[in-house]
Amino acid sequence: MEKDLGKTSTGMQPNVAALLSYLVGFITGIVFYIIEKENKFVRFHAMQSIITFAAIFVLQMILIFIPIIGWLLRFIVGIGSLVLWIVLMIKAYKGETFKLPVAGDIAEKQV
Repeated sequence: MEKDLGKTSTGMQPNVAALLSYLVGFITGIVFYIIEKENKFVRFHAMQSIITFAAIFVLQMILIFIPIIGWLLRFIVGIGSLVLWIVLMIKAYKGETFKLPVAGDIAEKQV
């Protein structure tokens, strides 16, 4: 049984639009946050994508300047963010509002 996630202003299925908001990290998050005017489910996932992957991007840029330990940590963060990215896309496609601890709270307030 499929959840009714409402309509989107893009004409896409809400679960597909939410998944796509994670596809290229914060970039597609920004795109979907701007173009989606109605659907709170899609807007939540778009904002969570922006916050999460922008923070990971900034962290990785900082770690690149720390020799050895930073490079190792950057590799570990990269693997973790890949796993997180896959999980978030699967949860969005299933129609779940999977809320991350800090980013999810912020995203919920913004939507």
